[in-house]
Amino acid sequence: MFRTLIVSVCVVRIFADIDAWLGVFPSLYQWPVLLVGMLLLLVSFTTVNYLQAYMHEDWRSGIDPRKEGRKLLTGGPFARSRNPLFISVMTGQLGFFLALPSVFSLVCLIAGVLVITRQAREEEKALASNFGSQYDDYRARVPRWF
Repeated sequence: MFRTLIVSVCVVRIFADIDAWLGVFPSLYQWPVLLVGMLLLLVSFTTVNYLQAYMHEDWRSGIDPRKEGRKLLTGGPFARSRNPLFISVMTGQLGFFLALPSVFSLVCLIAGVLVITRQAREEEKALASNFGSQYDDYRARVPRWF
């Protein structure tokens, strides 16, 4: 729902001035802030694509109930964070807020972070159930976020 709303708002902004309806923060609507937002969006897009390619056949959207044929990724970017993909997505959400500093994008940022942190907790429960002590050892070595 939020993705569709975000894309719709961005497209409508091309043709109509709706910033007053979005609650734009004039003090943040300055070129340095907008530039940082766009750079964060680019970094997010790049790292999400890299991480999905790194995961290759192990990439799943959501919790995969199958237990056979799965492996626990603990190397590469997963050696530094248990959730590098979620960090990248949240970076993009922050970038969107800075690229369009408004009440609308702030609500999207807050909702997005809440949903992602909840999803991370649920996925970690599923990983602990599927991989047992192997996941417990990994969780003890590597932080969830940083």
